[in-house]
Amino acid sequence: MENQEIEKKMMSIVAEDGSIEEVEVILAFEFKDTKKEYVIYTKNEKDENDNITVYVSNVDRSSGEPKLLGVDDEEEWNRVKDVLRELSKSE
Repeated sequence: MENQEIEKKMMSIVAEDGSIEEVEVILAFEFKDTKKEYVIYTKNEKDENDNITVYVSNVDRSSGEPKLLGVDDEEEWNRVKDVLRELSKSE
């Protein structure tokens, strides 16, 4: 069996302090009904249980340059968690 390496999708994010960080994109998706875009990404950090930490951001394109915003609406967050659950099942 041939060993194929899966190409990782990378993106650069600019932190509030202006520093730039390369992160790996796990999934980008949009809810059709709200037209809100989200990105799930990782810095490949591990927690105390050896699980990789993932981050979720709402993608705001209103200013032309995409900005990553937090998910602060509870209903919205519950929908995102459903996507995360489905993603973890497929791993």
